[in-house]
This record gives sequence, C-alpha cells and structure tokens, in this order.
Amino acid sequence: MSDKYQVISILKKDAILQLLKKNERIDGRGLEDFREIEIFTNIYNKAEGSARVHLGDTKVVAGVKASIGIPFPDTPNVGVQVVNAELIPLASPLFEAGPPGEEDIELSRVVDRGIRSSEMIDNKKLALIPGKKVWMIFIDIYPLDYHGNLMDAFGLAAVSALLTGNLYETEINEDDIILKENKIPIPINHVPIFVTIGKIQNKLIVDPTFEEEMVLDAKITYTIDENNNICGIQKSGTAGFTIDELIMARDIAIEVAAKIRKYLPLKKG
Repeated sequence: MSDKYQVISILKKDAILQLLKKNERIDGRGLEDFREIEIFTNIYNKAEGSARVHLGDTKVVAGVKASIGIPFPDTPNVGVQVVNAELIPLASPLFEAGPPGEEDIELSRVVDRGIRSSEMIDNKKLALIPGKKVWMIFIDIYPLDYHGNLMDAFGLAAVSALLTGNLYETEINEDDIILKENKIPIPINHVPIFVTIGKIQNKLIVDPTFEEEMVLDAKITYTIDENNNICGIQKSGTAGFTIDELIMARDIAIEVAAKIRKYLPLKKG
C-alpha cells in the first residue's frame, strides 16, 4: 500500500502481532472467521439491479444499469460487461477525489475478471441482433464506509445486484428493438464468491480488517464458483507465499466461500 495508509499506531501493530502468535485476532475472531454479513437488495428503483453489503463495519453499494448498444468487433454475438469501482472520500479520509488510482483500477479488474471468468452472466443470451445490437451491463460499485477488505465486499455486492437484477423483455422487428413493459431476470450461469486471505508473518487470516490490512505482508484473493472451481486469483503486497501457504489459502478460501454463499439472495427465475 502507499505511504498514506501507514497510519496504524506502533502499539496497535504490536498488539495484532502478539495476538496472532496465539492464533487470536484483535476483534476476537478466529483466523479463518469472516465478519458478520448483511445483504440488502433492490435498494435503488432506477437501477436494473442493486445491493448494499455490510461486511462487519465495511459497507459498500453496487448498482447494475443496462442499455442496448453495439457489441465489440471481436465478440459480435455476446453482450458487453463493464465493471467500475471508485473509492470516494465519503467512505474514508484516506480516499481522495479525482481520477481512478491504482487501487480503484485493481478492484474494478478483479471483480470484473471474477464475474467474467466464472461466466456468471450468460452473455450469449444478451445478444439481441447478433453482430449489431446487444445488452450492455454496467456494474458500478462504491464504498460507503471503509473498515477493511473492500475486495470481498465489492465482489459480494456486485454478485448480489446481478442475482436480483432484471432486463426488459424485447421484441425484434427487423433491425428495430422494442422494449416491453415486462421484465425478465438477468441470465445467470454461475455464482462466484470472492475470498481474500491475508498473510501476516507466517499466519493466514480471512477477511482482514483495516488495522490488519496495515500490517499485512501480502494478500491473495480467490474467486470461487458454486462447483469450487477457482475462476480468478489476485495477489498483492511485497511478500510472497510459499507453495504450502498457497495450497492452504486455497483450501481455506473454498471452505469460506461455501459459508458466505449461504448469505446470497436467491437467484430470480
């Protein structure tokens, strides 16, 4: 992380390290425990799908908007998916207004890749007139209150908004597309879960808080679908993971993903 994040006190850092030696954490959780999760959906009437996620004291929102547009030339018969994540000053004094920085871009790319690689959205069903007109799905994610682990919270919010999102039924008249009043669910294939494992010295922890993030040597995020397939991996931080640590982190992530999945809203349709 950049220097602006080095704000944790020496005493707090020492307390975190001393507790981890006893396999304990500063908030009382076990090493593989995640914070309390709450998910609220359909919170914005003007969005095709929306969700607010509370991961402990970390709160984020995601909105899904859909419009009809032209497909990309290299994928003429599938819909378009775009993820945008922005760290706004409202959520933390550590976030600055202005163009997206490295962290905003990383969050956007990891969530986008996890959804895309898991084939969550059935993009082939988004093609209305192949090669000419497709549904374009835009997923915007913002933090409301930052207390650590935005990656998992952002992923959970985006997935929840998609699961409960709708598109208008369409009627094709030659090259014209008519939107009907009825709505249908966004076509869903698979459901990914994002699980971040932090490394502090030789300890692996699930769902790091803000204070723990300040002490992390490295972290790794796994994206896992309902069949326990790993659909994405993102590592950050200056330290590395041994092969044994990577295997252990993978196994922890798969187990944790199954638990988090129970909090997801029911898929429509």
